[in-house]
Amino acid sequence: MKICIVKLSAMGDIIHAVVALEFIKKHIPDSQIDWIVEGGFRGVLENNPHIDNILPVNLKSIKTKKSEFFTQYKLLKTYAKNDYDIVIDAQGLLKSAIVSRIIGAKKIAGFDKDSIRESISALFYNSTVNIPYSANAIDRNMAVICQPLDIDYSKDEILNKKEFLYFPQKKDKRADSYIVLVVGASKENKVYPKEKFAQLLDKLKEKTIVVWGNDEEFTTATFIANNSKYATVAPKGNLDALKAIIADSKMVIGGDTGPTHMGWGLNIPSITIFGNTPEYRNTYITDINRVIKSDSKVNPLKLDYTDFSIREIEVDEIANLYCDIMTNIKS
Repeated sequence: MKICIVKLSAMGDIIHAVVALEFIKKHIPDSQIDWIVEGGFRGVLENNPHIDNILPVNLKSIKTKKSEFFTQYKLLKTYAKNDYDIVIDAQGLLKSAIVSRIIGAKKIAGFDKDSIRESISALFYNSTVNIPYSANAIDRNMAVICQPLDIDYSKDEILNKKEFLYFPQKKDKRADSYIVLVVGASKENKVYPKEKFAQLLDKLKEKTIVVWGNDEEFTTATFIANNSKYATVAPKGNLDALKAIIADSKMVIGGDTGPTHMGWGLNIPSITIFGNTPEYRNTYITDINRVIKSDSKVNPLKLDYTDFSIREIEVDEIANLYCDIMTNIKS
């Protein structure tokens, strides 16, 4: 069976979908799995033995240069020549639905109109999956990918998943003596204050590597390193380097963003800090993957971008949770 998954962005959303590949290969071992993704996020998928072909696109370029529409259309028509048995739109947006239709297959699957914000997208599918938009993102991705393939699974199987993010370097079992601190996010109100991060590290007294992805995050990382003797700024690197740093760590701490969710994908303990986004929807809570949530009430259908309640979370709350997780691991 030739399967094409369409999940264009963003990093955390892609990670929440990649977990399904283990189940596809278990139930349909001879399947070919290709994945269409925005080029900037292809690094999340690279080196994954379950993916046969990563097919990058640059749909974002159309916003600034309308002629790019024709370039991207021609590229997608090239991918359509792969003659897929099924195309699965795991994104649920109008643009991803259009991409799925252009790629084409006898079966084009996606969320039904009651399960997505852009309900018009469902018109592009001939097989649909119903699961509330407010449901957990991992459960949603598993449903939309596995149900059209007639794959059964249980919650326990998801919780007992194997690591599903891959990188060329070998994991160093001796290196797990540091924390990874994720200081950036896609929105300002998903970012925990740098001053509090520095205070947190001084409480934990653990060697910490602060990871960053752009100039603003580098400035934040540098501030933390200058204000806590326990912090070191990670060198500039690609997504494979980020995976390796996280895989060798003892804990990942950060906001609701892709690099923090990598902890779950690599079976590394994590603390995800939530403010204006819903913790019950955006991560799985396990014995080693825990969350801290501000007191604000969140409507996943209409996020409040004026909600900066993440800044109100006390350093002691995070420090105490860290100690609880590490104590449970040791016991």
